[in-house]
Amino acid sequence: MKKLVLLPLLFLSLQAHAAEREWVPYKKLVEDLRIDKFYALPAAERERLNLFISIKPNNPAYKPSDVVLTAVKGSERQPLPALSPDFRMALVPNPALLSDDTKIMTSLPKGEKSKVSMIATTTLPDGTQWPYASVMGNVARMNQAIKKMAGALSMFAPSVKSVVFKFAKPAQLSVDGKVYATDDKNQITLKPESGWLKQNPSIVASERPFEAELSEE
Repeated sequence: MKKLVLLPLLFLSLQAHAAEREWVPYKKLVEDLRIDKFYALPAAERERLNLFISIKPNNPAYKPSDVVLTAVKGSERQPLPALSPDFRMALVPNPALLSDDTKIMTSLPKGEKSKVSMIATTTLPDGTQWPYASVMGNVARMNQAIKKMAGALSMFAPSVKSVVFKFAKPAQLSVDGKVYATDDKNQITLKPESGWLKQNPSIVASERPFEAELSEE
């Protein structure tokens, strides 16, 4: 599945000293991926939208727990959030670290590279039945957020096209009598339908998805 990427994927080489090596300046990571722009949006414009950094080593032998990242500014050290089992991190920019001399150190050896991208999800309402617009309307909301994050580069920014519902096992979604079944990855991909956004029927799930990802596909 194609991931949401606000800028081209970064292939970052790892360098520095001993068991801990310099990876990338904290400010560069935040500003290149425009994470600061996302959190600068009014809370109402970010409602039900979640943004994650995916940091995945090119070497498949590494596990998420092998990737330990620490922000270092002079003698001050601040561990960044641990990567999730799917190599994700929710990074809320710390203004105190947004200086040119703050570096992110990595535990990975010299020469190892990682693919860095952005992943967006939408928070689902409680239960297994939701108003259509409360879920699928977040495709447009995310696209508006992307445009504001990109600023003058908005014409080159990607756009979200669908919601990918991810289940732990085979499941179904139904909308106004139409039934959708999971694929071989236990996922269902829906694109917003203008008629349903206006009518706002219910989306009914046979079981609750563990995630609803906003996808470019």
